[in-house]
Amino acid sequence: MNLKRVYEKPEMEDGMRILVDRLWPRGLTKERARIDLWLKGIAPSTELRKWFGHDPAKWEQFKELYHRELEANAEQVSILKDQLKGGTVTLLYAAKDVEHNEALVLKEWLSR
Repeated sequence: MNLKRVYEKPEMEDGMRILVDRLWPRGLTKERARIDLWLKGIAPSTELRKWFGHDPAKWEQFKELYHRELEANAEQVSILKDQLKGGTVTLLYAAKDVEHNEALVLKEWLSR
């Protein structure tokens, strides 16, 4: 499983490209994004996303709260796990912060 900003150039090595953001990335066309699956339902809730606001000071608490949301979101998690069985998957996110974003938390949670 790979992580990549959705604004980066799509590559063959990406395999299945899955957008894990609740909102469509600003200024990006569907053609340019080349997204195979948009799992907006696996993204953090709107309330959690707005509260976090990509503030590194809230990172640890954000991870804990997002883990709880994932544990209660069996349907979306199941869809993603099914995709992971099919080969290479790249989780796409729009955040500028490559060290504090939901795709990192999701990957970490799935890997445990």
